[in-house]
Amino acid sequence: MTRRNIAATTAFAVAVSLGALGAFGSTPASAEDEIEFEKCYGVVKAGHNDCQTATSSCAGTSKADNQLDAWVYLPEGSCGKIAGGSTEVL
Repeated sequence: MTRRNIAATTAFAVAVSLGALGAFGSTPASAEDEIEFEKCYGVVKAGHNDCQTATSSCAGTSKADNQLDAWVYLPEGSCGKIAGGSTEVL
């Protein structure tokens, strides 16, 4: 394959990739389509928290299931539907 063929093939692959990214962009169609999230405390399985707690230093380090200060992001309004879930530290 010549350098010209390689360059043309690469340019085509980049153009196709960029087109595919545009088709599946993460920008919502309108503000109504945007999902809001909230922190939900007390429902996380051990080792699956989203961020630090009073007793663990970073995400994924909670020590016990349903640890009261461990939280996970959920779509707004979902936390109150889960037994033991709270939007505030208990």
